[in-house]
Amino acid sequence: MTFLTPRKRPDWTGGQTPSPQPSDTIALVPEPTAAIGKTLAKVPIFAGLEENELSFVAQRAVLRNYSAGQSVFGEGEPCTGLYVVEAGHVRIFKSSANGREQVLSIDGPGSSIAELPVFDGGNYPASVTAIDDATLLFVSKQDFQALCLAHPQVALKVLRVVGSRLRRLVGIIEELSFTTVRHRLASFLLRLAQKEGKRSSGGVEITLPASNQELASHIGTVRELVSRNLSRLHAEGILEIDGRRVTISNLEALEAETDSPE
Repeated sequence: MTFLTPRKRPDWTGGQTPSPQPSDTIALVPEPTAAIGKTLAKVPIFAGLEENELSFVAQRAVLRNYSAGQSVFGEGEPCTGLYVVEAGHVRIFKSSANGREQVLSIDGPGSSIAELPVFDGGNYPASVTAIDDATLLFVSKQDFQALCLAHPQVALKVLRVVGSRLRRLVGIIEELSFTTVRHRLASFLLRLAQKEGKRSSGGVEITLPASNQELASHIGTVRELVSRNLSRLHAEGILEIDGRRVTISNLEALEAETDSPE
């Protein structure tokens, strides 16, 4: 099927460079279309597209580099398009009026971000910042909608991705509503152990987030309660703590903490 005629792209090599948007103070780096197409082919919403279809998106995608801690976009900002993580990791989170944060997801290479507001016309529903140096591909709302009109299966794939995220968000709501901080902390430590834990003579070794404040934002509480519950788990012989390195010395006891939410 014939795609829309590509719009003329800005000339970044000469003339006056357009002023970036507030959240777009990033470096634009040229990359061959074929390389971008290979990156897009690994993303669930683009998987299965033909080479010419991937080329349609790749020719319009803009490569953006972000340094650690830099904002990709903020909650409530107008949605201009979606992003694909090519390298590095990003943090998706909600913020309250008093500054507390709730982490919704940590996404890495191959993940797509902000598909929903591309469709419903709303603003970005959460904030995204780079955790480490990250490279993202930006696809404008207009170009992505044109692709979906030509290939409805892309829209169906987006629905599956959004559905999976909705289930995860329901799980977060359930934990925040019906479980204690101790239960949520134990669940987080177990997920971390399953994802990146290393077996040792003393148990399973994991590395905590950079600070207790960051850990608190993952489980929906405050730093003081994280510190208190880590200390209790240590005193009970369930954990051994050495700075940000933690050894789960009694895995069965930690698992038992998640059996009951109370």
